Amino acid sequence: MPTSGSFLVDTNILVYAYDFSNTLKQKRAVGILDWLEWDHVGCLSTQILGEFFNIATRKLRKPLTTEVAIEAVEGFLLSWRTLVVTRPIVLEAGLGCGRHQLSFWDAQIWATAKLNQIPTVLSEDFTHGQRIEGVAFLNPFISKIPGEE
Repeated sequence: MPTSGSFLVDTNILVYAYDFSNTLKQKRAVGILDWLEWDHVGCLSTQILGEFFNIATRKLRKPLTTEVAIEAVEGFLLSWRTLVVTRPIVLEAGLGCGRHQLSFWDAQIWATAKLNQIPTVLSEDFTHGQRIEGVAFLNPFISKIPGEE
């Protein structure tokens, strides 16, 4: 069960860790992922891992091979708490689209955090500092994360 100090990590942070075209963001992403893994406070979801695989193999300037992307996903699955997108999450995401004007995929990330009691989502795709029904959104590329060394 996630703890009150947990963070749900969005796809863009995973992708930047493998994006050699943006060395500043890559270095920051790797540092964030290392810290979260070391302190056991990072969570991923099946949605986020699927999005990572798709982007990493198709949309990066230098895409990963399928084999390398599978190895990365396997590594995340072995060492990170991975939350499954469930029926209640899909339903809550749909409701969140209407209540908060989120895209469905962003709402599904929010709903995953909300229903798993994860207080913070790390992403550059939401408004930094925004809070929706108890879930805070922080962009780790513009400020430090609370608790980060």
